[in-house]
Amino acid sequence: MFDRLDQMEERYEELGRQLSDPTLVNDQKKYQAIAKQHRDMEPTVEKFREYRKIKDGIAEAKAMLADADPDIREMAEAELAALEPRLSPVEEALKIMLLPKDPNDEKNVILELRAGTGGDEAALFVAEVFRMYMRFAEQHRWKVEVLSETPSGIGHGLKDVTAIIEGDHVYSQMKYESGVHRVQRVPATETQGRVHTSAITVAVLPEAEEVDIKIEAKDLRIDTFCSSGPGGQSVNTTYSAVRITHIPTNTVVSCQDEKSQIKNREKGMRVLRARLYEVEAERIHQLQAKDRKQQIGTGDRSEKIRTYNFPQNRLTDHRIGLTNHQLGMVMEGQLQPTIDALIAHYTAEKLKAETEAA
Repeated sequence: MFDRLDQMEERYEELGRQLSDPTLVNDQKKYQAIAKQHRDMEPTVEKFREYRKIKDGIAEAKAMLADADPDIREMAEAELAALEPRLSPVEEALKIMLLPKDPNDEKNVILELRAGTGGDEAALFVAEVFRMYMRFAEQHRWKVEVLSETPSGIGHGLKDVTAIIEGDHVYSQMKYESGVHRVQRVPATETQGRVHTSAITVAVLPEAEEVDIKIEAKDLRIDTFCSSGPGGQSVNTTYSAVRITHIPTNTVVSCQDEKSQIKNREKGMRVLRARLYEVEAERIHQLQAKDRKQQIGTGDRSEKIRTYNFPQNRLTDHRIGLTNHQLGMVMEGQLQPTIDALIAHYTAEKLKAETEAA
């Protein structure tokens, strides 16, 4: 581990020297690439330097214990008492920092929510969970753009909704949200006061760039149709909505901006690239593909990762045994404690696997 850290520090310093070269600013693309690499390495290098400083301090304090002067020995003991408890946590932090990074963590995401078991109640919950994610995005100052949505026949429910979330490290925060989300509550239409159970599916896909996935024009069939939704008469008379079919995989994407067919096509291609990227990732990483299928499932309420129990004001994440009795705050977008717990759990799992492999 420490050999890797020594090499990283050398590389970090070399990148710093390159950034100070005045001729580099003439090549902005190269400059930005080096600056990003330097910036990404900085936290690990700084933590390594902190570790080394603590280690050197402990060695010096231990050497001072042999001094004949009792005041110096007392000072050395105090120094050891302060430094030794810090060493192990810093070393553990370094191990985590050296874990292989998910290449998708910095990407924007395509968020897809669909009603599963529960009819109108599931559609209402799709709208509420989407609103929860909108509030969470606002806290991070991420941009959310709705690509398509299908209203239900009741209230403000949504049968499905697809959106792009853009911002800093969106996928790293959102990737564990994929799966079946179950809701338990008394629907507004229930006259007997009985608790009903419904389910929706959430899929979080990393947005793929054109360099990540190549799509041939000959493999696409693009159809246009009238938009459906708010917006006046033009919604029903203008063929602005776009349906893109990727013929080799039979992947279909629909998108409606209600105004511009060109915009709809651009957005639809972003969704299509994300879905095909996911298919390719599943092909390459079969074990991860199996995990994802178990998470997403079919929308049946028995295949759940999380339960929102409104009568008991309780959220339960079944993967890590997490229970939160402030469901109202969660629905207002206060998701960070849950997401932090999921990240910590899966990071610990990765660290355990790396340790066992070593």
